[in-house]
Amino acid sequence: MSIADTLSGLVEPLNHQLFLLGNDAVTWAELLGFATGAVCVWLCVRATAWNFPVGIANNVFFLVLFWSARLYADAALQVVFLLLAAHGWLRWARGRDRLTARPVRRAPTRTLLVLLALMVPVTAGLTLLLTRAHDSAPFWDALTTALSLAAQWLLNAKQVETWYFWIAADLVYIPLYAAKGLQLTAVVYTLFLGMCLVGLRAWWRETAADRPAAPVGVPA
Repeated sequence: MSIADTLSGLVEPLNHQLFLLGNDAVTWAELLGFATGAVCVWLCVRATAWNFPVGIANNVFFLVLFWSARLYADAALQVVFLLLAAHGWLRWARGRDRLTARPVRRAPTRTLLVLLALMVPVTAGLTLLLTRAHDSAPFWDALTTALSLAAQWLLNAKQVETWYFWIAADLVYIPLYAAKGLQLTAVVYTLFLGMCLVGLRAWWRETAADRPAAPVGVPA
């Protein structure tokens, strides 16, 4: 049996239809992507590194789902996320006895400017590539890919600004998936959006709590 046949045998059960949600034929891949995605974001809100292994499982399920929906950039992005998740997991836990030891910090302005500047050529280049690959939504797929990569980079550094990029990506993902007939995935990304807002608030509070108090009589 070839490697392609083996992979096909593993993927086929994930594409098995479970039920209909509107026009969305929900498969195991979409349902498990929903579950692991929700748990992953919740763990991110709690700033624990266990979000990374759960996120890796989520990447596998969404890889199958997005490839089937011809959202090729989102599918390829899951492979990149898997590699970045492994890197982030090691980075959060490096030199520590417990996985939650790395503190939440704010991103340097230079880092944010570089990420924003890189998003323009990345989005433009991916749009051209995906158009040639007959992707079903080349520009929006490219834009969300660029936003998500920037967000994942900041998440790996445990920097609070990661939530702004995830929120921006979710605001595009929700109508995109709804338009593609992936209603359950659109619902889970709506849930992600709400959890991102909670995460942003929680991480800002943590960074504020870590700031040293101003001396008495000295303005903060």
